[in-house]
Amino acid sequence: MSAPALTLKDWSVDRWLNVTGPDWSVEDLADRVVIAAAFQMLCPGCVDQTIPQLRRAASLFRPEEVAIVGLHTVFEHHDAMTAVALRAFLHEYRVAFPVAIDQPGTHGPIPVTMERFAMQGTPTVMLYDRTGTLRLQHFGHIPDMQLGVEVTRLQQQPREPAR
Repeated sequence: MSAPALTLKDWSVDRWLNVTGPDWSVEDLADRVVIAAAFQMLCPGCVDQTIPQLRRAASLFRPEEVAIVGLHTVFEHHDAMTAVALRAFLHEYRVAFPVAIDQPGTHGPIPVTMERFAMQGTPTVMLYDRTGTLRLQHFGHIPDMQLGVEVTRLQQQPREPAR
């Protein structure tokens, strides 16, 4: 028997940045393929590769078809990576897509979503289908062409019938 698939609803978010209102949530991503990446602003691979890749994807895919989101998941240097510092980082790196701040861990330094999804570290790229179900989770960088193919494959899947 296999475990139930994880979904966007399984994220534990402390707060969202770069969103349109205080009630914004993962529900606002419904019926779209979602490219998400767990990152830390002090992670060199995140800053050099993942954030620019997400910005490129946001400029290439139609926002009504593909949503781009970040998950700031801090498992080290907690005192340096505050919400205030993250706001400045997002401004300086011209990150306009929504970014969730993972809830701090209750039993140690690993944040809740990072632990729930058994992430190995950052960056972790995640792809979700239109139902919000996790279809790919990859630790490290995914080449742009491979990411594009995977997103296009998810876009081509039939839409769920209206309920």
